[in-house]
Amino acid sequence: MAAPTLQQSSFLLANLKADATTKPLHQRCQDLVKIIDDYPAKELHSIFPWLVESVFGSLDGIIAGWNLRLLHSRSNEYNIVMDFLNPSGPMMKLVYKLQAEEYKYEIPVNYLPGPVKACIQEGVLPDCPLFHNKLQFPLSGLLTLNLALNPFEFFMFNFAYCLITPKNYPQGQHGSSTDSAYFVLVDTYLKYFLPSEGSVPPSPFSDSRGSVTAPSPRSSSVSFAGYGVHSPSLLKHHIFHQPSVNADPAAQEIWRSETLLQMFVEVWLHHYSLEMYQKLQSPQLALLQYRLSMSSMPCQPHAPPGSGTLHTYQEPFTPTEEHVLVVRLLVKHLHAFSNSLKPEQLPLEEFKRVVVQRFVQQKLYLFLQHCFSHWPLDASFRAVLETWLSYIQPWRYTGEKTNPQPDQNRTVPDKWESFVQENLLMYTKLFQVFLNRAVRTDLVNAKNALMVFRVAKVFAQPNLSEMIQKGEQLFLEPEHVLHHRQPRGYLTPSQGGSYLSSRQKVVTDMVFRVKSHVYALEGQDCQYKQMFGTELRGAVMKLIQIIAQARQTAKRISDHSNEVAANSSFLSWFGLGSSDLNNTFSGAEPEDSGECLKKTHEFLDRALENLCQIFKLNQGQLTQLISNLGSSQDDGNCKQLPDCIQGENGLILTDLGRRQIINGLRRFDIQYQGDPELQPIRSYENALLVRLLYRLSSLLNDRFGAHMNALCSRPDFLGRLGRHYLTDPDSTTRLKHSPISRRTLDGNRQPRLSLRPLASYRTILLLLLFYMFGALLSFGPVSSTLLILTGGFLYGLLMTAQTPRLGIAC
Repeated sequence: MAAPTLQQSSFLLANLKADATTKPLHQRCQDLVKIIDDYPAKELHSIFPWLVESVFGSLDGIIAGWNLRLLHSRSNEYNIVMDFLNPSGPMMKLVYKLQAEEYKYEIPVNYLPGPVKACIQEGVLPDCPLFHNKLQFPLSGLLTLNLALNPFEFFMFNFAYCLITPKNYPQGQHGSSTDSAYFVLVDTYLKYFLPSEGSVPPSPFSDSRGSVTAPSPRSSSVSFAGYGVHSPSLLKHHIFHQPSVNADPAAQEIWRSETLLQMFVEVWLHHYSLEMYQKLQSPQLALLQYRLSMSSMPCQPHAPPGSGTLHTYQEPFTPTEEHVLVVRLLVKHLHAFSNSLKPEQLPLEEFKRVVVQRFVQQKLYLFLQHCFSHWPLDASFRAVLETWLSYIQPWRYTGEKTNPQPDQNRTVPDKWESFVQENLLMYTKLFQVFLNRAVRTDLVNAKNALMVFRVAKVFAQPNLSEMIQKGEQLFLEPEHVLHHRQPRGYLTPSQGGSYLSSRQKVVTDMVFRVKSHVYALEGQDCQYKQMFGTELRGAVMKLIQIIAQARQTAKRISDHSNEVAANSSFLSWFGLGSSDLNNTFSGAEPEDSGECLKKTHEFLDRALENLCQIFKLNQGQLTQLISNLGSSQDDGNCKQLPDCIQGENGLILTDLGRRQIINGLRRFDIQYQGDPELQPIRSYENALLVRLLYRLSSLLNDRFGAHMNALCSRPDFLGRLGRHYLTDPDSTTRLKHSPISRRTLDGNRQPRLSLRPLASYRTILLLLLFYMFGALLSFGPVSSTLLILTGGFLYGLLMTAQTPRLGIAC
């Protein structure tokens, strides 16, 4: 019977693969629903890995699958996919059907998160019990290890891994939207398996066949040599990892919830840099590794403790904005899930008590620390920032319907004091890392200014800074020194902590708990810097100075924009305003103009107020600091240049000047410095006229250039009149405010006749209006032309008479 069943399964798989290239998605889903309902688990077992890969894509990213990260609600296939992958849909029904038969599916160890893979390849068990009792050892050695996962674990691993698999998206598309099918599915699975109200719906196939012998609490100090799925193990595991035959239904539902959460946390958060991996390697782990190599790998050359680790762990981890947004969704839901705790002694309620601290805290801290240190200094950091702020504000997700108060007046309830203290580094260390980012960010940009304001606003909530200060005081107490990174009474799931059994006695001494938290995340030899200490206070004062500089820069740019707007008024139509040709390349960005600059000023002002409130800064001293900074920064010249030295070809930036430009503190007045006649043709110019007038002016300049030079060289009134019409009066000013080559600019300062303004549509319209007005007054074209020339000549005489004698300018 085995051969016909295998042959039928192969035939079914071949048909499905053929249909995948010919039938539309909705028809394929209909066929799959019928197959899942009608076929037994033995035949569905062979198609399950292919089906999962065709939905979520391959682990190496070559097969895209259904592109859940690009599928949005406006797509015709969206509802079909959501119905098929729903927690109560056909795909999950297939998972439960296979789960009841104890089938296993392999995942190569190479696709596990870098730290987990490094531990396994070094012969050390990973901390997470999710990967225990699942290792299979091939004959070729450790480097080709596989994990044997049950159907639910296999499905959730592929679903979670889909987020971090590099995809080759079509041009112009990217998977960062929060309304994509993947993002909505994550939210749906979290609400289904980690419900804030009620319990997890039971599995439709929770019979005795689906029960697996429950692993025992594990010990992390034994080898797994010869250990596999089909051989007995000396390792002890967490009680919840798989349901047992005699386990009650509630415990089985907790297993599904815990498996989903552990898979999300391990795949999405268990990544960090090589430096952090080295830091987390304790001497005990190195010694264990050495003993394992002595006992379980006798055929290989022995290595001293800790050797090989640096060569094994190599994972360039660069999370995307989409990745961070999904992590934030997870954080927000876990807070809401944990805050829905009820006094009943039920398995789900016991799980809520420990879900954040024991499952998420450490890995999220390392994840955020890595992002803070490696994320680009641009506005996309907002996703990381909001994820951090969501975690450190669990009181926002209590679900309580209270009177809405402004965030500034919302006092943090005292009951959250223990959370703040047990997550002290989330507040203090990450705030210090954020300060290092903020002082290197262009705060003139409204989006960057908003991020500084958001952080200051959160930490300025009443009662929060006092809680943080108390936590720091507890940590700095000289007594209760810890000798181990994890106390015996504060076990994590990876150390055998049980949620169904009676809870172990929790250490009530807050000093012990705070020290335990800090040492667990930073190591016993960490050098803790106080958030309210002298060193960090100096860093805050430096940030305040940069905020003040950014405010002045924003005001300067705003004033300049207002001047340009005023010069572009109706009078500029008559040639009395500034020319657009010299203001086109001003270097201004969309964020540096209009409403954005007003928002920048508002955000920075409120950030200053909040920082003063957090660190109890004297308002008078702050005002004096800002005023001194303003007077020393420009000394009456609001257009001070970046720090430069004078070179033979012009200005040369120093290292200080480069930092000033990068931080947006100072900038050059960037303008077009080439030949004005050769500027690109503008949208308000007639291209044909520009070219014709350039040829005509070039012909006149070549023929009469010597006469123009002689005229402009005269020191009398006639020479000044010639210089008014034939030279650029702003060229000398531009030379002082730009690192342009002197030789290039000197070549552009020769007297010449420029007819290009006549090619402007504005000039053409004005001339037409003037000729029409002249026609109404019975002036002919010749008379109107003479009037225009006379008016222009008289205007030149007037401007020349008002200009003081400054010597020869050419």
